[in-house]
Parts: sequence; C-alpha cells; structure tokens
Amino acid sequence: MSQHPLKKFLPLIPAAFILGALMFPSGCANTTTPPSGGPKDTIPPVLKKVTPLPATVGVSPSKNKTRLRFTFNEYVKIKDANGIFLSPPLEKKPKSTLHGKSLDVTFESDLDSNTTYTLDLTGAIADNNEGNLFPGFTLVFSTGPRIDSMCVTGLVQDCNTLMPVKGATVLLYKDHSDSAVFLKRPVAAAKTDDWGFFSIRNIQDTLYRVYAIMDGNNNNKYDPENNEKVAFMDSLLRPTIVYNDSLYEFKKFDMKDTALCLARHAQVELNLFRERPTKQMIVKKERVGPRTAYLTFMAPDAKIRDMRIRGLAREKLISQFNLQKDSLEIWVNDQRKMPDTLQLVVKYDKTDTTGKLKPTDELIKLTYSKELRAEMQKKAQNTRNRPHEDTIAVMTAKVDPTTVEQYGFDVEFKYPLIEEGWDSLRFRSVNPRQQEAKGTVRVVKDSTNLRHYSIFPTEPMQVGYDYFLKIPHRKFRDINGYYNDSTELKVTLPTDEKLSNITLELSHVRNKYIIDLLSEKRDKVIRSFIVEKDGPVVFPYLKQGSYCIRITEDKNRNSLVDTGILLEKKQPEKVRFFKPNDQFLIKVLERAEMVWKIDIKEMFQ
Repeated sequence: MSQHPLKKFLPLIPAAFILGALMFPSGCANTTTPPSGGPKDTIPPVLKKVTPLPATVGVSPSKNKTRLRFTFNEYVKIKDANGIFLSPPLEKKPKSTLHGKSLDVTFESDLDSNTTYTLDLTGAIADNNEGNLFPGFTLVFSTGPRIDSMCVTGLVQDCNTLMPVKGATVLLYKDHSDSAVFLKRPVAAAKTDDWGFFSIRNIQDTLYRVYAIMDGNNNNKYDPENNEKVAFMDSLLRPTIVYNDSLYEFKKFDMKDTALCLARHAQVELNLFRERPTKQMIVKKERVGPRTAYLTFMAPDAKIRDMRIRGLAREKLISQFNLQKDSLEIWVNDQRKMPDTLQLVVKYDKTDTTGKLKPTDELIKLTYSKELRAEMQKKAQNTRNRPHEDTIAVMTAKVDPTTVEQYGFDVEFKYPLIEEGWDSLRFRSVNPRQQEAKGTVRVVKDSTNLRHYSIFPTEPMQVGYDYFLKIPHRKFRDINGYYNDSTELKVTLPTDEKLSNITLELSHVRNKYIIDLLSEKRDKVIRSFIVEKDGPVVFPYLKQGSYCIRITEDKNRNSLVDTGILLEKKQPEKVRFFKPNDQFLIKVLERAEMVWKIDIKEMFQ
C-alpha cells in the first residue's frame, strides 16, 4: 500500500529527534483553540518534546512530583482516553489534560518504587483541526536505578473463529497463584490493536503467568461475574528477546496496511473464551403468547426436578430445553382461555448462598407485557377480520436445492403438535422425459426443537429430476386446536455447470469432529458435518467465492463447542482451520473440483 512520504517516517520518530527538538512555548495556558483558516490539514501531529526524557531513571514515585508532558507541533485533542495506557497499571487510570499544544499525564496514586513503566499513546491523540490520528509513541521510564530490557509479542484471537480480537487487555503476573488474575494488578499489561496483536516492552527477565481479558470495567483484573472473556497460556512464559528500537514488531503501523501488520511475528497465541457461569438461577422470564413462555437460566445444564402451572394438570405442560440447556420454552396444551397470569412453580437446582446447588421451589408469575396485551385486545375486538394465520396451524416449509441431500425438506410449526399425520405426505418425482413416479420419505424429528422436522427421500436424488413434496390439508393440529393448510414444495438438484465442489479426504480420525464450511468473514456457517471416522466430506454446489473450513475437536462428543474453565486450566475445545498454502481463505473458482487430503491427527498435534 502506497503512503505519503512523510507518513512513512512519522510513526518512527527516533529518540534523538525528540531529545534535540526545540521547545516552543505553549501560548495561552489551558486552551486548545487552534488558529482558523489555511489549507486542509492532512498530516498527523508530530511529537516535538517529551518530559521526562525517554529511558529516564530515578523518577519520583510520588503522585505529587511526577508529571509526564508530551508537546506536539500543533493543537491536539484526546480522541480515546483508553488509548493512554500505563504498564504496569495503577488502581486508577492516569489523568490526562491538555495545555496549549501539550498533553499532561498525572497520577492519582503513587507509583511503585524500583519499577519500569511504559506509557503508550497509540490511538489516543488526534489533531484538533481535521482529526488526523497521531500514530503513537511509547514513553519508558523507571522509578528505580535501571530500565528493564526484555519484551514479548503475541496475538489474541476468538476461540471459535480464530479471528483477531481488538481491545483485549494482556496481563503478565509474577505471582503464579490461581487467584492473582482475580485479585491483583499485573506487573505488565498491553492492549491489542485492530489485528489482535500486542507487544509488551521493558519487562523483567523472569517467569510470568500470561492472561488476556476483555476488561469490561477497565480495572485490569478478571471479573467473570461481569461476563468478561478470558484467555490463558498453559505454561509459564520467560521472555527471550531483548528490546531495542529496531524491532519490527514494536513499530507503529497504519492499521489499514494489511501486509505490514500481518508481517509481525507473534511469540504467544491466546484464545479468548467466555467461561460458563458458576451460579445457577433463573435470570429472565417472558410470556410471549396466551399459551407460550420461556425461561432463561444463568448457566448451562440447568436441572429441573419438577414443573407445573397452578390450576392445570402436569400433563398439560409441554417444555423443551435448547441444546445448551440454559433456555427453556414452555407451552400450555389446553385450548381454554388462559388467565392473565400463569403461576408456574419450578423446582430446580439453584445456587444457594454458600455457592452450592440445592433443589429449590420457585414461583414464576408469567404475565402479559403491555405490548402483548394490547395486541390481544386488538384481535379480540376485530374477530370478523382475523388474519388467516390466526386460524390455522402455522408452519414454515422450505427446501434449498444446494443442501437438500444433506438437510432434506425443512418443516417447522409455530406451536407444538397434538395430532401428526406424517403418513399422509405425498412425494413424487418427474424425470427429464416428464415421466412421473411416486416415492417415499423418512421423517426425522429434531432432538433440539420439537416443532422442527427434516424430511428425506428414501432413494438417492438425481440431477435433472423434479421432486415434489406435498403436505395435505388438515393432517396436523397444534395446541391451539388449529389445523394446517396444504402446501407443496418443489426442488431440483442444481445443474449450473459453473458450480464447484470441495472434497476433504480425512484420515486418522480418532475422535468426534465438527467440520464447518464458513463464509469469507467466518461469521456464517454455510454447511456443517459431524464425523467420527476416516473418509470423504463433500461440500457440493458452491458458487465462486472465498470460504473457510473450520474443524473442531469435540472431545466430549456432545456435538457442542465447549468453552474453557480457567481455574481447572482447561482450554476451550481445539479449533483448527484448514489452510492450504497457509491461507485461511479458500478461493473457489467456477467449475472447480477441489480435493484435499487432511491428516486430522497431524492437524491437532
């Protein structure tokens, strides 16, 4: 990427330039008002002077005697106060004020004695006229007689997508106890940039415990109750590189310059995850219809021992957990008019005041929201013009030609069924010569959604054939007492010659693995397979474009990607991306037949 010739050198102002720069008076005190007029400013601010000088030792630890001043060549503003980052951090963040063309940084508590500090300004300062961002500068000083000299670099990424995480806080501890990250401030810290990259300089030559957190309250400690994410290294880290100004990884780059940013070497990789909550309780309840409600639990794997609605027999209640068992849908299988408040009694294992799970009876009052009540009143007043969907068993039926062989015809009802007529389905095919033939299907009920069904032809589908699935009228009845409308789905396997296939030949499969074909940005699962043995995995009918292939080791064989547990030193389940030519993205051209061999054992070693 081409750059303005000045921009190439602005981020790398040598210390000698700062030391030799002329000091200009700041003009009127306590003002940042720039002069008006002149051509548009396109050049970032230039740092002219720093006090104390870089690498100064013997700086007073007293908060009343220490002030850091950065003087620029123009008026500036604080664009992001969190970008002014002190390592090691204090209990309270540094205080930043502007005086003329200078930024003053002071402290609200004393510094630690005999400690090397770094203050980083990356992403914090911009000029006051056009908002041109100052590339950054790191000032190092010591309250002791020497400057620590070691350094470390690394990458923080999401545990599921392996996408870089911006704004994570990386923490180094000399205290190796499990409680340190919860209770103490680190001895060194840094923020990750747009590429999830971090660099920590001027640290001691010693052993560190390394963590990364998404620090929601900016206290530089891990607070799981604040729903923060965390990452950790399995082993202790001892820095191996001595810092010097020429190290590529510590230069200040334009975050839009992909090539330069990706060329930086990361010594450490940290996978960020959110731990399962340790407390179990009902945290949300909502009534979403006369006969429908749901409960949300704080932690997964909620255990319900008994559940009933006062005034109704237990068998009138239908419920189902989601796959994680932290959300419960509830339906009332009774067509009588429901009261304004349903009194649900739930006996479940709840965390008590001692932190232990204890069977607890809890009364949940499920009432109508104002919006739902108004909607129901409106319908009651307009019975003559009721929408058709309010008089039938609403269902969604669809089929995708590119995935029908894997996922079948997709049918989902809005409410649970009390009468099912699957034997009434009619399936037929029409060949290219317009000859019709009857066929049969098998119905698979979704184990995680009792209202959802997948319907598969019993015979293999063929290219060039038209397939029809008809769901007849009044064969299915839901808990409201309504019957379904008839519908017919038609599908033909894709015949576009421009479409492509990806085949993965898997070997040494000794566990259960989840294989996902993802979109270019890794934010959407296009296809997914679960495999437990060697053999081919085929992704057919792909349009030209870029894709990613993610492989997750499902070690406990629950078909979920399980998170980590910090205190048990358990990392989240391993995720790997298949990277031909060492690239995440797989570029698929038109009419491509792509075949790769993947040694699963080698990939996960």
